[in-house]
Formats: sequence, structure tokens, C-alpha cells
Amino acid sequence: MKATFAAGCFWHVEEIFRKTQGVLDTTVGYIGGKIENPTYEQVCTDKTGHAEAVQVEYDPQKISYGELLDIFWNNHNPTTLNRQGFDIGIQYRSAIFYHDSAQEESAKKSKESLEKSGKFQNPIVTEIVPAPTFYKAEDYHQKYFVKNGMV
Repeated sequence: MKATFAAGCFWHVEEIFRKTQGVLDTTVGYIGGKIENPTYEQVCTDKTGHAEAVQVEYDPQKISYGELLDIFWNNHNPTTLNRQGFDIGIQYRSAIFYHDSAQEESAKKSKESLEKSGKFQNPIVTEIVPAPTFYKAEDYHQKYFVKNGMV
């Protein structure tokens, strides 16, 4: 199965999911923008509307979509609009791109539950939207931490 998340710089997000049991593969790329086949340089202009995202292929017999959502929520700040840490721009927004109605329902319920938990003082700004076309990022971005000896 497939899940797609945006939670800031895709290098860090990919590494978290890549090391998760039940995740079969991860791919970093761009999603949710207004041009086809964007490049990293185009996305970095903050003008294409794309988010840096990670597409996760997972085995639902080993990890549930709900568990993936928990990892997503616990590894970034979903209350900062178009920003994660020092990274600022729409490409760093928090978003869940669902692939079917079950994922949509799970994502909305998990967001609602997190909002009610009081964990965050500020409102959660994470988008929950249908997954449009996902464009794979350039090869040098794939498994970036592994390729650069950062793990």
C-alpha cells in the first residue's frame, strides 16, 4: 500500500519512515503544485505550490496506516504554517495526501484526536487532501542521509 506525507524537508521525513518496520520503500518528491515534473530548484522558489513529500510503500500486515499517521504527527510541528524549523516556504507545509477514502477518514480522525488531546497550544494547520500526481525528486535526494553517511 501507499501513503504520502509532507512534514518539512523530505530528507529527514524519509529517514524516519525508511527505518520503520513494515515500510517496504520510501521515495522523496514533490506533490500538490501547479506545474508538471518540477525540479528542486523550481520548488525552492516557493512559486510552484508543491510540497516536499515522502511516498511510503508499506505492508499493512506489518504496520497500519494509523501507525504511519502517529509517526507523521510525532516527528514534526503540525502547527506552523508553511514552516518546519528554519525551513520556510509552502514547500515545507504539513500535509497528508490520502489515496483512498479509508486513509482520508483515518487522517481526519487522527487529526481531530490530536487536536482534542491538548498536546499543542496552537491550532493544527496540516492539510488533509486527495493525493494528486507525485513527482519523484532527483536521484541525489533519494535516501539522502544514507548516501551522505548521515545515519
